[in-house]
Amino acid sequence: MLVGSNLGAGVTDALGVSVVSVEPLGGGCISEASKVTLADGRTVFAKSSAGLTVGMLSVEAEGLGWLAKPAAIEVPDVLAVTDAVLVLEWVEPGNRTADTDERLGRGLAALHQAGADHFGWHRDGFIGRLAQRNTPASDDWPSFWVTRRIEPLARVAHERGSLEVEVLRLVERLGGRLPELAGPSEAPARLHGDLWSGNVHIDRSGEPWLIDPAAYGGHREVDLAMLHLFGAPSPACTAAYDEVFPLAAGWRERLRLWQLEPLLAHAVMFGGSYGGSARAILERFV
Repeated sequence: MLVGSNLGAGVTDALGVSVVSVEPLGGGCISEASKVTLADGRTVFAKSSAGLTVGMLSVEAEGLGWLAKPAAIEVPDVLAVTDAVLVLEWVEPGNRTADTDERLGRGLAALHQAGADHFGWHRDGFIGRLAQRNTPASDDWPSFWVTRRIEPLARVAHERGSLEVEVLRLVERLGGRLPELAGPSEAPARLHGDLWSGNVHIDRSGEPWLIDPAAYGGHREVDLAMLHLFGAPSPACTAAYDEVFPLAAGWRERLRLWQLEPLLAHAVMFGGSYGGSARAILERFV
């Protein structure tokens, strides 16, 4: 595990190139991340495993690779991953341009269209620091979402005092009603899985890049729900998405339902009003 200046040593071990400088980056709440300049002139992004659960960096690296395969939207290249560090290509940050949101909508739609074999993934993962069950994979979205996402998060939120026991009963009732609430049946989409606005990185040309995924096969409206919860996309983004991959009737109304998952995750991690927001959704739909 690496902390502080030891991050440079981890990058050197991973790439076989000495490090000239390590510049810590702000904004991350999960692990130490830095802009690293190498002796061969390259600049890379590096994330330390210090303080993280074993396997978090490797599942992130594999998720990035899986999202990159369809070449639908920009995703940083994984240069190396070890037990100590994850090293990615450096993407110089920039500002939004007039068509950034349209590019995001089109790229996200194409990513979702690339699909997945099942709901879930071949390995379990994480959302933030929380374990996220992706196995066993399923062909039934409502059952998968309730049993792998909502029920586990609600139990932990209750154990941590962020959710009343009455809300657990609402979760039980949701399981029975979800098939009729989830909208038309859809094939599994290739999801980012943690798509809040902070995980959309904009480069110097205004191009959107997806970072920090919690990738798996799921219902595509889940990504859109997260994007609308923490920093709503512009109408141009959703219009471009709908043009490439038309959304099913009622999708806007269902966004609030799918927002239950990130709200429960935040109730577990941060407490506060997130539990009340999750309860309000359950009361609305159940």
